[in-house]
Amino acid sequence: MKANCWMGKNTVEVREVPDPEILNHRDAIVKITSTAICGSDVHLYHGVVPTLEKGDVVGHEFMGEIVEVGRSVTNLKVGDRVVVPFPIACGHCHACEAGMTSLCENSNPNAFLAERAMGHSPCGIFGYGHMTGGFAGGQAEYARVPFADFGPLKVPDDVTDEQALFLSDVLPTGYMAAEQCNIKPGDTVAVWGCGPVGQFAITSAYLQGASRVIAIDNVPYRLRMARERAGAITLNYDEIDNVIEALKELTGGRGPDACIDCVGMEASGHGPVFAVDRIKQATKLQTDLPFALRQAIMSCRNGGTVSIAGVYVGVVDGFPIGSIMNRSLRIVTGQTHVHRYMRPLMDLIQKGALDPTFIITHRMPLADAARGYDIFSRKLENCEKVVLKVG
Repeated sequence: MKANCWMGKNTVEVREVPDPEILNHRDAIVKITSTAICGSDVHLYHGVVPTLEKGDVVGHEFMGEIVEVGRSVTNLKVGDRVVVPFPIACGHCHACEAGMTSLCENSNPNAFLAERAMGHSPCGIFGYGHMTGGFAGGQAEYARVPFADFGPLKVPDDVTDEQALFLSDVLPTGYMAAEQCNIKPGDTVAVWGCGPVGQFAITSAYLQGASRVIAIDNVPYRLRMARERAGAITLNYDEIDNVIEALKELTGGRGPDACIDCVGMEASGHGPVFAVDRIKQATKLQTDLPFALRQAIMSCRNGGTVSIAGVYVGVVDGFPIGSIMNRSLRIVTGQTHVHRYMRPLMDLIQKGALDPTFIITHRMPLADAARGYDIFSRKLENCEKVVLKVG
C-alpha cells in the first residue's frame, strides 16, 4: 500500500510499504478515506520529536471503512464507516475506566522509553514515534487499529467525512482545552495560537458559556478566521508592544479568567526574551520554546486557570513557578482523552450546533502529502488545515 513516511527533517515521502495485518483478536483494519495533517505532525516534520525513525508512517487524524476485524471485535463489522481516535486505549485499565484514555496503561509497548523521559508513560499513539509505541500512522491507504472494540466511533450516514474527521483529534482537543478552564457565564478566555486547535478552542469556549474570547497570533489569515468564523477578538502580537498589557487593557486590568496555550513547543515570538529562548534551545539547555506558555501564565488573572493543549515533549527554562504559586493559578494539561468527547461532539454536529469543516482550506490526494506539509508548516497559501483524500 501507499503511505506517507517521515524520511528526515522537513522531508516526507509517499512510499510503498507492507499492508497492515490483524495481529491481535481485538484489531481491525481500516481502509482510509480521509486523513489530515495536524499541527503536531509539523513537530515531527521539523524533527523535534524524539524516537522517530526514517521510514515511519506518520499521521494520527484519520477515518475510513472497516475491511477486516479480529474475532473479539463484535461492535464493528466490515463496511462500517468509522473515525479513529488518535490515543490508542484498551478500555479496561485504571486510566481508561476513569475516562483518561490518553493515559492508557496497556497500549504502549515501548512504555519503558517514555518512562525514562517522563517518569511514567502515556498511551500509544498512531504515527508519533517509537516513544509512544511505534504504531504506523493513518496517512496511508490502510491502518491497523488496535483495541478496535473500544476506540473507533461509527459515523452516521447523515455525517460527511469532513464533518467527522476532526473528531479523531483537533476538535476534542480544542473542546477539552476549554472544558478544563471551568468556564462560567461572563468569563473572558484568551487563546494563544489560531491554528486548527486554537480555532476549536475558541468555538468551544463560546459553546461552554464564555462571554468573550481573545485570540493571539501573528498570522493575518488565521486571525481573520478567528474573528470571522470563530467570533474572537484578535491580537496580532507583531503589531503591539506587550501582549500582557494589551490583555490587561481589554479586561479592566484584571487579566483573562482563563488562558489556553494552543501553540506548544515551537512557539514563535520576538524581543530579547524570545532570543534567549532560542539560544537555550540551540545549546540544549531546553528542548521546547515556552514563549507562549510563559505569556499565558503571566497574563492570567489571579486565581485563574491556564490550560495547556499545545504539545510539549521535554523541558523548558525560565518557567514562572513563582507567578503560579503566589497568584493561586490552576494549571491543567494533558493529551486529549478523545474517546470521552467523540459521541457528545458528534451529537452537536448532527444537531447543527457545530460545523468543524470551517477550518479546511486545502484538500489534496495522499500523493501530494509532501506539498501539504510544506504549505502547512510554512503557512503558505493561507493554509489552515489540509485534508488528504485517499483512494
